[in-house]
Amino acid sequence: MIRLGNTILVSVCFMMGACAFAASPQDQQVESIPNDHSPPASIFQERPINWRSIVPDIYRDQRTIWTFPTKLAHGHDWKPTLGFTAALGALIALDPHDTPYFRNNQAFAGFNRNLSATNATLGIVLVPASFYVLGLVRKDSYTTNTAILAAESLADSEILSWAFKNATGRLRPNAIPVGGNYSDTWFENYQPPLLGEESFPSGHTIAAFSVATVFARRYGSHRWVPWVAYGAATAVGFSRLTLQAHFPSDVFVGATFGYLISRYVVIRRHQPEP
Repeated sequence: MIRLGNTILVSVCFMMGACAFAASPQDQQVESIPNDHSPPASIFQERPINWRSIVPDIYRDQRTIWTFPTKLAHGHDWKPTLGFTAALGALIALDPHDTPYFRNNQAFAGFNRNLSATNATLGIVLVPASFYVLGLVRKDSYTTNTAILAAESLADSEILSWAFKNATGRLRPNAIPVGGNYSDTWFENYQPPLLGEESFPSGHTIAAFSVATVFARRYGSHRWVPWVAYGAATAVGFSRLTLQAHFPSDVFVGATFGYLISRYVVIRRHQPEP
């Protein structure tokens, strides 16, 4: 049990480094630009966005994510990292107590049918795809660029999610027998190998918040957009609990990762090329 706890602690600390990268000092400088996410004015020009550059862009994003722990080693961004670690630790401790509530709870039956895994996936994919087609029809580069940024954020998020799923091997709540042990779920499930079917973090939640954050930041001048975007993403995350597909800590990490990764992707587009 001690060895298991130490391994989880190491995994969490490393993950926190990846998660906190979006709060780096160079990003904060860009945040001083007025918070207007409508099509950019001359003071808020974005670098070119197109499908040809998306693979190199994803590579640069991943390099930033996975090398961020070196910044922690130099004393940067400890406050958000410690805050996230404390919240995550509390949620992991509560998982065995709050997760069984959703087992065999018929109150969410209709909600679960509407937000099944398939429906959630379709919604997450169709929103940016629809915006891309709309942008092409209207010859609106800002709209098509938003869709491409959403695709980039989705790819970044799912790569990170896949890596941690395969590293932690956490059982899903619906894989635990009724009356089973909800506390011993880590490093228990690696089948099928390397397909990322494990529980930690929630893949649907990280994807939903990735898309939501791109649209909320790019169209934030319309005050209703962030409410709708984050509201829909929150509904997807909650569905993962009611469907017993994930623990609350899985959903929390997915939402945080999705937000921070997309925040970074959008901000980076308004920074000079290195």
